[in-house]
Amino acid sequence: MTTATPVPMSPVGVTRQIRYRDAINEALRQEMERDETVILLGEDIAGAAGREHLGFVDSWGGAFRTTQGLIQQFGNQRVLDTPLSEAAFVGAAIGASSTGMRAVAELMFVDFVGVCMDQLLNNAAKMRYMFGGQVKVPFTLLTRIGAGFGSAAQHSESFYSIFSHIPGLKGVVPSDPYTAKGLLIAAIRDDDPVVYFEHKGLYGDMGLVPEEPYALPLGKARTVRQGTDVTLVGISRMTWVCTEAAAELAKAGISAQVIDLLSVSPIDYDHIIDSVRRTHRVVVVDEDTPICSIASDICARVAEEAFDHLDAPPSRVTAPHTPVPYSRALENYYVPNAARVVKAVQGLVNRK
Repeated sequence: MTTATPVPMSPVGVTRQIRYRDAINEALRQEMERDETVILLGEDIAGAAGREHLGFVDSWGGAFRTTQGLIQQFGNQRVLDTPLSEAAFVGAAIGASSTGMRAVAELMFVDFVGVCMDQLLNNAAKMRYMFGGQVKVPFTLLTRIGAGFGSAAQHSESFYSIFSHIPGLKGVVPSDPYTAKGLLIAAIRDDDPVVYFEHKGLYGDMGLVPEEPYALPLGKARTVRQGTDVTLVGISRMTWVCTEAAAELAKAGISAQVIDLLSVSPIDYDHIIDSVRRTHRVVVVDEDTPICSIASDICARVAEEAFDHLDAPPSRVTAPHTPVPYSRALENYYVPNAARVVKAVQGLVNRK
């Protein structure tokens, strides 16, 4: 076992702060400036491009304003407003990427993945393998995850575990503006298909971000808080739930190390297991549903590779195995929170 080099917590010497949403926009803009083969496809990303005479140029910038301003700079041949057909524009992006372009497609919500699953499962993920490496598919799928906004069951899921199960697809889960920009640039430059999961609850978060382009390594985690008694593994927004829980645990004399996963395929098992061998306990906090989840996979790997170092069973804090409820009270109960993490850790520490 070798200790993996983690992604830095924050850039050194940088004072500029921007929002998570704007970091995504900046990454797209800079990569499109750098490489003319980068194109962008999706629903409403250019606010009715092609109907400029009606005054609708960039009226949206996408449902979450991450593509705002790109149509004016790059034109409607590189920023393409598409029909409401995920199968069509995701398939077109994958085809373009296999023939020399670097296409970025925006799937408005991850819940819609069923509409374009064949294109992802049987084309993007398998083409390079089935053609013996003669074809590259440098395709990036942007999509949104996360509950807690009253958007009901069809606009609130996480589902990154589904993509992680498919060989040939990579998947990243940025947790702040710094990782949002660096991981998106890395995804666009990668020669394999990458799914980029944006959490809706992070769009307004501020953070330090360099102005110049930079790429963070895919498949690497980082430690955002040091600790000695338990390892907490967070995914996307759940990383900050873990840090909140760690602060509460510290008041009770329990020292929690927090790992920000950043990638769900590949997963940085080395980083996690190295931590668990020192803390002897692990809790994985995952907003996705529990069966066949990332949390379950990490717990299984820890049990296989670090069993002799464990003082308690690997544990999970996840959403329940249900669709996301529309009721705000039920939705608040659905999403993992710091109190549930604290309770799980206390159960492990107090275990006899």
